[in-house]
Amino acid sequence: MPDRHRRRAGSARQAGRRRSAYLAQRVGVGLKESRLAVRLTQAEAADRAGVSQGFWSVLERGGAGTASLETLAACAAAVDTQLAAFLEAVPGAHLPRDMEHLRRQQLVTVIARGGGWTARPERPIDPTARWSRSIDVQLERVARREIAVVEIVDLLSDGGETMRGLADKVASVRREIGADWAVSGLLILRSTSRNRGIAREFGDLFAARFPASSAAWLAGLRDSLRPMPTADGLAWSSVDGSRLVAARIGRRGDSK
Repeated sequence: MPDRHRRRAGSARQAGRRRSAYLAQRVGVGLKESRLAVRLTQAEAADRAGVSQGFWSVLERGGAGTASLETLAACAAAVDTQLAAFLEAVPGAHLPRDMEHLRRQQLVTVIARGGGWTARPERPIDPTARWSRSIDVQLERVARREIAVVEIVDLLSDGGETMRGLADKVASVRREIGADWAVSGLLILRSTSRNRGIAREFGDLFAARFPASSAAWLAGLRDSLRPMPTADGLAWSSVDGSRLVAARIGRRGDSK
């Protein structure tokens, strides 16, 4: 091989090593931020992906260079994203930890605008308290004197807390706004296989807690002529956060 070809090959290998290290770092950051966004520990994420916690830790620290694409894809899927998303992000710009949550808040805001709603994302309900709470998206439709308290859950880690939290926030808004307004709650769950499995297993419980028609809720958000249901409801958001889907939950084994 001529010297110039050797030099060119050597330069290419050096550039490849630098690029590989850079991409491994990007993958590590992406795995960590996605894991935190879905509120998993390293051990939980590793168990989902079928790797050890120690190996997962190495990946998050930028050690993905020696891992196979199949393994990296499995790790990305374990935190509900795709490997390509880590590589396509703007170089040097880390996505917010709550990116999936923000995406769904944006989705609710845009959909509800078409139904005549005004959105108030992260609306505080007890701002003077030491640990202030907020509503993920409070929707207000003055023409019909309606308020929808929308809570968005990416990972259903504590079902009871999620149910109580929505009820508490609905009650808080009712106390504040008075009897002249209708106030109801809508829980939006990310449609992961894990969340669907929980809703399916406890179908009777979810149906009792969220008795309103999911289709009626989505119609009420989109159409200014359709009233908001008077009872709390449940809807799915697609895994990629691009759309809302009606949930049909009833007897155990009947969650679709």
